[in-house]
Amino acid sequence: MMEPRLLARLEKKKAQLDALRPLPAAAVRRLDEQLTIEWIYHSNAIEGNTLTLRETQLILETGLTIGGKSLREHFEVINHKEAIEYVTDLAAGDTPITAFHVRQIHKLVLARIDDVNAGQYRTLPVQIGGATHRPPDAWEVARLMNEWGDWLNGPALAVHLVAHAAEAHHRLAAIHPFIDGNGRTARLVMNLLLIRAGYPPTIILCTNRQQYYRVLAQTDAGDSGPLVNFVGRAVERSLTLYLEACTPRRGPSEPADEWLPLRAATVDTPYSQEYLSLLARTGRLEAIKRGRVWYTTHRALATYTDSLPPGAS
Repeated sequence: MMEPRLLARLEKKKAQLDALRPLPAAAVRRLDEQLTIEWIYHSNAIEGNTLTLRETQLILETGLTIGGKSLREHFEVINHKEAIEYVTDLAAGDTPITAFHVRQIHKLVLARIDDVNAGQYRTLPVQIGGATHRPPDAWEVARLMNEWGDWLNGPALAVHLVAHAAEAHHRLAAIHPFIDGNGRTARLVMNLLLIRAGYPPTIILCTNRQQYYRVLAQTDAGDSGPLVNFVGRAVERSLTLYLEACTPRRGPSEPADEWLPLRAATVDTPYSQEYLSLLARTGRLEAIKRGRVWYTTHRALATYTDSLPPGAS
């Protein structure tokens, strides 16, 4: 289900991060602060919040009100921070995650925005904009959510944790149990599962919104592979950031390990920038996305080339 090269990198990087534990407190604190801001900004932006990353940071750190922005958008930032704190506390324990916890997360997401529906299953039909998937009728939601909890703590445990978290996110989004706030809640639940398993918080970038919607639609149609790989690449990005911040440096990086834009990485290779971008998007090439630009290393390119059978590309 997951691209084998991506799976191997995830397991290697997770083992490297575990070997560094206990992680340096100062580095982890700075990185957690950075990722929390990014997590809130990107998750809200996917749903249409117009606050910038810097404005989101100012609201969180100073409590400032941003002129020209709605009260709802401000509450979406504050609420998401409180939901992350709840998720982090929950991840530190071993209580099985159930539909009750999903409702508690959603209650925090919609607090002060829609207190009547916060934490309450919808009683009305809904449609997902731009999607062909039709969520179940409202009267089915409670049963389906209980079944989701049974699946999460039973059959889902047999698959790799990253696939487990991605599938849990999709199943929750497909049920669409709430009148609003389903996407934010599903991404929070996904991260709850990842953090509990020792992975860093994973961010779905708003610049990848269309691809995100596309892989969710493919999963609706029965092909979960693209979603699992999409989430896997996001997990790898966070693992890479943590490893870079927490690994002791005893000298400058090797030139082969320096991150290069794909355009620069094509020099002395038979690959075009477009082909390297395809490899990065599908998880076959180790790469990291910063803004809208993909970066890779010469070592990653060599590793990819070495993995190919003779005559393949």
